[in-house]
Amino acid sequence: MVRRPGRPPRIGAATATVLTVAVLVLTNLLNNRWLHGWGLVVSPVVTLLLLGLWRWSGGSWAGVGLGPGTWARGLRWAGALIGLVALVYLVGALVPVTRDLFADQRTSVLSGGQIAYRVLVEVPFGTVLLEETAFRGVLYGLIRRLRGTVAATVGSSLLFGLWHILPSLHLASDKPALTSLLGNSVAAAAVADAGAVLFTAASGVLFCELRRRSGSLLAPMGLHWATNALGYLAAFLLR
Repeated sequence: MVRRPGRPPRIGAATATVLTVAVLVLTNLLNNRWLHGWGLVVSPVVTLLLLGLWRWSGGSWAGVGLGPGTWARGLRWAGALIGLVALVYLVGALVPVTRDLFADQRTSVLSGGQIAYRVLVEVPFGTVLLEETAFRGVLYGLIRRLRGTVAATVGSSLLFGLWHILPSLHLASDKPALTSLLGNSVAAAAVADAGAVLFTAASGVLFCELRRRSGSLLAPMGLHWATNALGYLAAFLLR
């Protein structure tokens, strides 16, 4: 293929994958160590950067789960998944044996307005947008081009789990249910963190499968938003 004058040469999928992982490592440190609290700025910028890498490697919008023809189907999937999560959370909140699992020290001092901000702004634009674009969009698409669907699912899900090492360091002390079970020690923090990594990696597999079956990034985005945002809301209402 003859390259048009002025157009930069495309990069290979392998090079784009390495660059994507490098960007995500830096972003993880920015969000959790160096620029904590700036997620709403970092997330959209990095999302655009990753989509730029994807396009630079020759990827199409459909290949990243954002093809215009997939939006309606993706929205239907997202709506159904949000409704399912809401139902599960409602049942869990009503059953005494599971009600305490919703308690979270991170929401115990937040006002209703602050919870609304997290649910409507921070979670969708500071968390879901970047993570779904990165792991179920760009990384999944790149690895799929290199090694196929199974490798894309496994690879992106493992990296998704590792992405949560730093954010989960204080999980044992943030969740009273985990504190009562594991205690409040360094070992407890390590066990809780390892559990969070494994759980999010397994969740990544589910998100990838939703992405594959629906053909749209909007389906895992809907489930991801629902599990995070409705969890905050349930914790607030039950405190």
